[in-house]
This record gives sequence, structure tokens and C-alpha cells, in this order.
Amino acid sequence: MKEEHDTAIGASTGHDVDIESKGGSDRFDTTNTADVNHGQTRMLAPDGTQDLLHSQDQLQRGLKSRHIQFLALGGAIGTGLFVGSGRILNLVGPAPLFMGYLSMMLLVWVIMNALGEMASYLPLKGISIPYFVDRFVEPSLAFAAGWNYWYAYAMLIGAETSAGAILLDYWKTPVPAAAWITIILLVTLALNIFAVSIFGEAEFWFASIKLITIMGLILVSLVIMLGGGPNHERIGFLYWYDPGAITPYLVKGDRNTGNFLAYWTAFIRAGFAFITSPELIALAAGETVHPRRNIPKAARRFVWRLAIFYGLGSLMVGVIVKSTDDRLLSPQSNASASPWVIGIQRAGIGGLNHVINVAILSSAWSAGNAFLYSGSRILYSLALNGQAPRLFTRTTKAGVPYAAVLATWAVSLLTYLNVSNNGATVFGWFMNISTISGYIAWVVVCVTFIRFRAAMSFRGLLHTLPFRTPLQPYAAYFALFMLVLLTLTNGFNVFFPGQWKVDDFLAAYITLPIFLVLYAGHKIWFRTPLARKIPDIDVVTGVREMEEMEARDREAEPVAKNWLQKVWFWIA
Repeated sequence: MKEEHDTAIGASTGHDVDIESKGGSDRFDTTNTADVNHGQTRMLAPDGTQDLLHSQDQLQRGLKSRHIQFLALGGAIGTGLFVGSGRILNLVGPAPLFMGYLSMMLLVWVIMNALGEMASYLPLKGISIPYFVDRFVEPSLAFAAGWNYWYAYAMLIGAETSAGAILLDYWKTPVPAAAWITIILLVTLALNIFAVSIFGEAEFWFASIKLITIMGLILVSLVIMLGGGPNHERIGFLYWYDPGAITPYLVKGDRNTGNFLAYWTAFIRAGFAFITSPELIALAAGETVHPRRNIPKAARRFVWRLAIFYGLGSLMVGVIVKSTDDRLLSPQSNASASPWVIGIQRAGIGGLNHVINVAILSSAWSAGNAFLYSGSRILYSLALNGQAPRLFTRTTKAGVPYAAVLATWAVSLLTYLNVSNNGATVFGWFMNISTISGYIAWVVVCVTFIRFRAAMSFRGLLHTLPFRTPLQPYAAYFALFMLVLLTLTNGFNVFFPGQWKVDDFLAAYITLPIFLVLYAGHKIWFRTPLARKIPDIDVVTGVREMEEMEARDREAEPVAKNWLQKVWFWIA
């Protein structure tokens, strides 16, 4: 029996796997077992992980390549670049802003590669990062990671909605902020309740507007920089000299220390622009057509597009706007304009500021739309795994997990704090909370990927990965170290003399104890092991089915008959 079972495993992957000689066990039988968890029945693999391969989820593969590419970009290019960049510029100056975004993009590249490898290897329906954590590390960490992700996405919806309310206040309309918030939230909810294909199409067009906007802004900024504006003022890098490229942060006497703290602050805060955006591609894997082709495609293009948009975008913001401009977003000013709009106004370009503000508003809507999608899928996956109430597994006939969508959306009602507080202050709270949650999530991703690669190497299966990225696993170790450092220093400023504020401290660190309590509570209650041993990690179950699906996808793939179709197939 032992020999027969080992042979079956080798057949399931299409490769010869000598489990006995590698020190493995026969635990990877794909026969399902039922586990009753507090009255809820769920399908499990024999090692206790969630068996998404055979669970009766109702999600549908309705997302195409262009959908998931623009979904990820839609989540990444939002208020972090269009609004949050102004806050960083005001705080530390243009040079740290530029360097902070470049540094963060390096970490995002590593995270995107890690998620791309795992998601393209096992693009199961109902997939989520907590599923990978459970399967490749251990269940308590997966439980804490799942709820942390859900919490982060819910907070990000609030951040985007809050930013939308700030942008709408630019026109000083008699409409109260509460009304704008209600409209934004209701439209976001409506787009997520419909079929996933409708959601994907809406996000595609939202993100298209966003990409056209950022490309247009970069070109307009270049024209302003070179003196092509109505005032014909050729500013070049003038604002890097006056008021200066770097505004020393916290330490005024020691310029070198102040400059480094300025850079580190920009690096930390730049995370908000990218937080959880790489995960959007992985989360969409189970609802993507041709996932083993489209996920690697989206992952490869994602980082290069970010490099262009965020690299050039953060540079141009610091070129066309003074860091001392009193209209920039800050706790002392309830500014209602993006730095791009301020720069365009300063150059004397009439009317364009209103068009740009509308486009930026649509980007906030788009990002909130993407985050509600992601948060609801995380909650749905948690419920499938018995780690959230079974209620959240309910779906519509179109395959939308409506209960999870409604629950995630409900948390965003915290945005109504804008009604009684400074809009910039509330945006700052959401920004800090979601950033620390995102850093913790990325730490878990790195740990999970390192374990996954170790298990694949142990089984001799690295060559079977449909998407394999460079510098691994060393890049993951580097990213892990940096992310732990960023997490621990996220709110370092509150510990300086005269800087202590209880609300800032809580916003910067409240997620850490919540995460640790979830992790420790689950581990104590269920008495789970510290971590699965490398020989016991299941990197086999479901692979055969994914390879069969990939073969069917290739057979069904249409052949381009002319150059126009070739271009369209490359995009789609």
C-alpha cells in the first residue's frame, strides 16, 4: 500500500517523487476528511489544512488577464500617490519622498514575486494568503493573518472613502461631508454585489482612467518644470533648493540624523501607497481564467508599471510643489487638494485642476472598490476554513459572497468620523492603521514563501513551478528583515520628546497586540504545533488538477489571426 500511494502522488504531479527517500510521509492522500469545527463541517486534507480542491465553493472564474492586471494597479495607484504623497512632501521634503517610494518598490517587487509563485502553482478557487499560510506554515498564524488581512482591507476602504470626501470638499459645495461619504460607500457596495465579471469590468475602466490620469500628470508636470505653463516660469528643480530637498525630521541640531529620519519616515509612510496591492493578484487567482498564464503575466507587468508611475510620479510631485505650501495635506491644515492640483494651479493652468480632481476622485473610488473585493474574499475564505462564521460562505447565484461583502463594507462606516474631525486627521488614522497591518501581512507572506520554497526544494520540485523569480529565497529573507524593522519603527516619532500623542501611538501600533492575541489565543485554544516540519509540508495536493486545467486552457485558447488580435491577446 505504501508503495502504491507514493506512486499515486508522483502521478498526481506528473513527476517522480521519492517520498520515502526524502523523509516524507504518506499524509498527502487527497481523500477528503470532514472536520466538525464548532458545529460547522468543512472539507480538510489529511494534514488538517483546508481542502479548497473539493470544497463546494461557488466562486466563478470570470476575471481575465486585463481585469487582474488593472485590479492590482487599481489598488496600488490610489490616494497614496495622489493625496498621501502631499502629506509626506509637507513633512520631509521632495528627496525623501522620491527615495522612500523607490525603496518601497523594491520590497513590493519581492512580495509580488513570492505571491506570484505560490498563486500560479496552486490557483485554486477560494484561494487566499491565509490558505497558503495554513498549508505551508501552521494554522494559528493563518488564523491571525486572515483576520489581519480582513481588518487591513476594511480600514483601507475607509481611507479611500475619507480621501474621496477630502477631494470633494475642494469645490466647497453646500453638500455636507456625510452625504459625499454615503454616495461613495453605496456605489462601492453596488459594484461589489453584482457578478464578479461586472466588478472586474468596472475596475478595468476605473483603473484605465487612473492610468491615463497619472501619465497625463507626469507629462503636464514635465511641461510645467520646463516652463511650458501659462506663466512661463521655468522652475526645474528650484524647489529642491528653496525651501530645500530635505526637511530634517524631529532632530534639528544634528542635520545628518534629521535627514536620515526624514528618509526613514518617508520609507515607512510610502508603504501606505502599496499596502496589500500585490495580494490582489493572488486573491483573484481562483476567479481568473487561464490562471497559470495570466497570473505570471500580471505579476511581471505589475512592478514595472509601478516603477514608472510611482518613480516618476513621486519625483514630479516634489518638482512642481513647494514642501512648505500651506495647501498640502497636514494635521494643521484641512487642505482639500491633491499636490498635483496645487502644482497645476500654481502654474496658472485654468480649468485643468477640476478635471484632475475628478480623475483623482475616481481613483479613490477605484481603490476602495478593489479593497472591498479583496476584504470580502478574505472573509469568505476564512469562513470556508471554519475560522469565521459559516454565514459568510453564502453567495448569490452569480457567485458573489454577498454576506462577506456586506460585513466588510460595514466596517468602512467608520469613515463618518470625518463629520466630527479634521478630514486630514482621520485620513492619517486610517493611513497608519492600514500601513502597520499591511507590514505585518507582508512579514507573514515572506515567512510563508520561505517555507514553501524550502518544501519545494526538499521534494525536488522547484523546476515544476510555472512562475519562478530571481534571487529567491535570499530576496525574501532581505524583505523579511526590512519589514520587521519597518513594523517595529512605524510610530517611532511618538517616542521623541514633545511628540507623544495617544491617538498617534494607537494608530501606529494597535494592530500588533491584536495580531499577537489572535495568534496566541488560537494556538493555546487548539494547541497547534509551532510550525509544520519541512518534510510534512504538502506541496502536492491539487497540483495534478491545476495541470489538467492548464492543459484544457491551452487547448481552448484562440489563435491570433492577425496583428490586431495578437496585440489584443497580449493585453487581455
